[in-house]
Amino acid sequence: MKRDQFKQTAWSLDELLPVIRGTEFDRMLVELEDLVAEMETWRERLSDDIIVDDFAKLMRLYESITKFHHRMAGYGQLWFAADTQSQEALAFKGRMDELFTEVQNRLLFFTLWWKGLDCDTAVPLLETSGDWRYYLETLRRFKPHTLSEPEEKIINLKNVNGVEALTTLYDMITNKYSYRLTVDGESKEMTRSELSAYYYHPSPEIRQAAYRELNRVYAEDGALLGQIYVHCARDWSNENMRLRHFESPISVRNLGNDIQDSVVNTLLDVCQQNAAVFQDYFQLKAGWLGMEKLRRYDIYAPLQLAHEDYAYGQAVEMALDSLHSFAPILAEHARSVFVAGHIDSEIRPGKEGGAFCAGMLPGVAPWVKVNYTGKARDVATLAHELGHAVHALMAGEHSILTFHSSLPLAEMASVFAEMLLTERLVEKESDPAVQRNILAAALDDAYATVLRQAFFVLFEREAHAMISQGRTTDDLRGAYLQNLAQQFGDAVQVDESFHWEWVSIPHIYQTPFYCYAYSFGQLLVLALYQRYKEDGEAFIPRYLKMLSYGGSASPQHILAEAGVDMTSADFWKGGFDVIRGMVERLTTLQ
Repeated sequence: MKRDQFKQTAWSLDELLPVIRGTEFDRMLVELEDLVAEMETWRERLSDDIIVDDFAKLMRLYESITKFHHRMAGYGQLWFAADTQSQEALAFKGRMDELFTEVQNRLLFFTLWWKGLDCDTAVPLLETSGDWRYYLETLRRFKPHTLSEPEEKIINLKNVNGVEALTTLYDMITNKYSYRLTVDGESKEMTRSELSAYYYHPSPEIRQAAYRELNRVYAEDGALLGQIYVHCARDWSNENMRLRHFESPISVRNLGNDIQDSVVNTLLDVCQQNAAVFQDYFQLKAGWLGMEKLRRYDIYAPLQLAHEDYAYGQAVEMALDSLHSFAPILAEHARSVFVAGHIDSEIRPGKEGGAFCAGMLPGVAPWVKVNYTGKARDVATLAHELGHAVHALMAGEHSILTFHSSLPLAEMASVFAEMLLTERLVEKESDPAVQRNILAAALDDAYATVLRQAFFVLFEREAHAMISQGRTTDDLRGAYLQNLAQQFGDAVQVDESFHWEWVSIPHIYQTPFYCYAYSFGQLLVLALYQRYKEDGEAFIPRYLKMLSYGGSASPQHILAEAGVDMTSADFWKGGFDVIRGMVERLTTLQ
């Protein structure tokens, strides 16, 4: 595809589901029902002496049903993300959520049987399970926290019209918001994605106005959104602490990620202890900007007047070229997203803000959502999401049960793709002032990905504890401001307009304690990228092998491929050493 062929469009979901109603869709529902009914016939035949061939038949049935789930429920999720105000999309999503909750409940007998097997029976089956092995091991990790079949069914039914309904309402409320900002004497109405582009504007007044408008809009519903969060946190605690007996709220996420609590605690501790790295950077940045102290509004301010906007086609080529210069196969995988029409880059009212990549089926180009406004930050976001897509396609030979990487490693390819783009831009640029701007933007992104995300999780830990003690949303506002004070120290001035900022963070509603995966991924990539610079082309095959694992092995096993010991505080500190080096390099480009 040539540059002028890259146009901002909505995505096509046809490869996921060619039809969503009518005879052909009904035929798919019948096919799904037949597969589920066939698997149900095994309920009375499952025993401790099941033979390997029968177990393989069961797993193939389970895989086939999972593919239907990814295609049909995935379609509903993507359709709703593209238009959160569409009643038809919401109805279809709700119908699919209900359908697959029923399917999940009908098949619970299988996963409960598997978790309940003694080791003497399970180990021989694991040894012959091939690509399913790590998925099956993951199920068994949850054995101590698994309830009876009737209890598990009730929880599944509760979730659809309980906490999942709450997060859907949160999406509908917040994605309906519009914002108004005056730029160059003209008052403009815009989406959150369009508004957030002004956080990077060279004018301090416009940056301040953009943040204040975001905070104003969310504050108007602050009590409502805060209460939704309180109920989400209570639901998380009731299910996972009271019923499943996890040690702490974050332990649920850690077990799913196959990472020990102690490793996550070490990561978060190192981030807290090294907050001064970014605080020092912000003090330097204030001087470069001619300010006595940065305000929270100025965190992402450019060091010089912003470049003209990047045309969408130009941005796509920049992202693809940077991947190609590292390993052509990565650029080929990224290009397949555009060829398949699986990217939604338009700015539209009702479209979900932010960006994501959804790998639905092994070997099929993932669906990528960005809200491209033409700013330099959008180019980096595009490279980031294409990195996710590349990761999924590199693991495309695995089962649908194992091609998705675990959350902490899910950011590895995306952040690495951003690093490649930044390095390429710096190398191609001869003007030191422009190089400074690029490096400063990379440091701004490192802050946003490492420290900001870690402090979100630190806030979540405190918020869940406070909510369990019956504290109010006003108390949470105060805790969040204190969280910002610890994060920025004396380097950045934070005013009280940010006390509702936490209700504007979708991850803490939808995927509690997810955000440390960003810190994990960024610090990991900084270390990996340093090894790439040291080892040159010898590093590339090792990195590609890491991507090709997908989710077919534990994070510890995959990281061992690169000689990484994730239990070591020194390893995580090494990531901050790289960031210090970036700051030092920046100070030389005067």
